[in-house]
Amino acid sequence: MTSTDVLVTEAEQLVRSRLEELLAAHDPTTTPAVEFAGARFDAGLAWVSFPVGFGGLDVHPDLQGIVERRLRQVGAPSELERNVIGYGMAAPTVLTHGTDEQRRRFLRPLFTCEEIWCQLFSEPGAGSDVAGLAMRAVADGDEWVVNGQKVWTTLAHTARWGLLLARTDPEAEKHRGVTYFVVDMQAPGVEVRPLRQMTGEAEFNEVFFTDVRIPDSGRLDAVGAGWRVAMTTLMNERVAIGGGVSSRNTGPIHEALHIWRQRGGGTPVERDRLMRLWVDADVARLTNMRARELRRAGTPGPEGSVAKLISAELNKDIYAFCVDLLGMTGTLYPTHYEMRRPERAGNSGDVRHAFLRSRANSIEGGTSEIMRNILGERVLGLAGEPRVDKGVPWSQVPHS
Repeated sequence: MTSTDVLVTEAEQLVRSRLEELLAAHDPTTTPAVEFAGARFDAGLAWVSFPVGFGGLDVHPDLQGIVERRLRQVGAPSELERNVIGYGMAAPTVLTHGTDEQRRRFLRPLFTCEEIWCQLFSEPGAGSDVAGLAMRAVADGDEWVVNGQKVWTTLAHTARWGLLLARTDPEAEKHRGVTYFVVDMQAPGVEVRPLRQMTGEAEFNEVFFTDVRIPDSGRLDAVGAGWRVAMTTLMNERVAIGGGVSSRNTGPIHEALHIWRQRGGGTPVERDRLMRLWVDADVARLTNMRARELRRAGTPGPEGSVAKLISAELNKDIYAFCVDLLGMTGTLYPTHYEMRRPERAGNSGDVRHAFLRSRANSIEGGTSEIMRNILGERVLGLAGEPRVDKGVPWSQVPHS
């Protein structure tokens, strides 16, 4: 046995012992979700790879699987869907680029879902090209005054905090003149308006900022370093959206298999289509497993873009198949198409809703076209697309 094996064994023992101590002190079936999540954070079992005192035990991230499996087994409460941006994007970004004071302030209430987070990147004129953003942040003493508009902001109507990219130096190149902030969504001058989707819901929003003041203590990393911080957020976002490693025959493909069995099968053409989707789903699962083994603590690499691209296109194909299998029943939408603003992200569990919601998968978190560009340039080493804005100050680049 090598010294590394000994360290891994000791780390695993630490995680398992903390788990049993947590469960002994807090019955997961009766303890309120917020209280249980707080105790879990304090035990270092929120994200085991995070430092001690910030929700972790400073051990290898692979050991997180032990925690998740054990807590699912005992029926522990989880509020992940209420705070997908917080868990998947805000937490690793604050950990990587925040000060200890910021980590202490934000990480625990984020994990307990006492404070929900949103991501304020896209703008009407800067979607796929986020670095072209126009929102301005101007220094005023120890504060920043922010004006502009963001769009397609998931769950902004429930959020207390937002991850905000703003331009602080319009005379720098577009990637260099950007700074990253944490903004209070309840601050004066922040207005959240719903964007109704084809599902009938308004999970997305547009957010307007009018002379919003952010203290300099709300800045993550250095002035002008916003793009570097954004890369941490975006890479984690793509892993969060498409990089989860699930068991075989779970997720969207489970829905297809369930409908197939419920209907007693189908035509040979439908069976061939189902099997092709099943193979694609399992290849995606195995690809995510391999990517997980290759990842180390820190910012994920381009494999997150692989997972995100595959999951987005596969989800659309599987749910389209499900609706086709349902025949005329597939046209019967489960609600009266009333306008509502959900408190959780994702689909409602009905495949007809999931079919409509999945259309957004190839847009949110980076379009499939952008994912293909990233893979072509950074993984395959292909030539990048021509850029006319390279080396040019943002203020001199034509904007829509």
